[in-house]
Amino acid sequence: MALRYLSSRMTLGSRILSYRSSLASLHSHATRFQQIKEEEKSKLVGNVFTNVASSYDIMNDVMSAGLHRLWKERLVGKLSPFAGMKHLDVAGGTGDVAFRIFDAFNSVKRRALRKVDEASHEETQIYVCDINPNMLNVGKQRPAERGLSDNRSLVWVEGDAEALSFDDNSMDGYTIAFGIRNVTHIEKAIAEAYRVLKRGGRFLCLELSHVDIPVIPNLGELIAGDRDSYQYLVESVRRFPPQERFAKMIGDAGFEKVEYENLVGGVVAIHSAIKL
Repeated sequence: MALRYLSSRMTLGSRILSYRSSLASLHSHATRFQQIKEEEKSKLVGNVFTNVASSYDIMNDVMSAGLHRLWKERLVGKLSPFAGMKHLDVAGGTGDVAFRIFDAFNSVKRRALRKVDEASHEETQIYVCDINPNMLNVGKQRPAERGLSDNRSLVWVEGDAEALSFDDNSMDGYTIAFGIRNVTHIEKAIAEAYRVLKRGGRFLCLELSHVDIPVIPNLGELIAGDRDSYQYLVESVRRFPPQERFAKMIGDAGFEKVEYENLVGGVVAIHSAIKL
């Protein structure tokens, strides 16, 4: 045990010591990612999330020190899920947000307070939409792991945030967590959210703000076996518009009561709005 522990520490130490020697290489990677052409972004995003699909939630744990779990709980709290609702979670392939929504309206306490009958509970549907089939495949395996193999409330759909396959005015809620920065045209994704929401429907977006994130050279390789994947995730955060500009984009799409809540000193924000 002691030898294995020592070996593990030496391996980790060697990775840390390679930090300085990797900086020059990473600088060239960063420059290349900043110069991505619009038509190349979809392919790059697809490759990135194909590479990290199986370890995506672990990567979120590492990048956020586990805080992403609390942020998502806050997101779902703002949504106030209810039995019988039709909800769309975009870029949610692994189901991390969807399961939280399911647990929220499925709680015994909530059902008792709302006096929800079984029929309306069965009508509840949470659509998990993701453009990447590998991410969806990870998510599809999780109901069985949670003892929900026969559950019909969770529906997995491969689709593009910029061209959703859902009908107009068909959803009570729309969430997207750490995903909107990866779409090619953010305005189109917001417009699609507005289109599919019913009157009174809620739009909620959890996203890292326009901040600098320290680059840890070997973290991408350590988690996903691909430095480019991690570098892209870092650069995508750096390129995301500031909160005020993003809020204006939401309002320009037609949403009302647009607001945002800063978390962790503004490192992360939850934008919310309503379709009236």
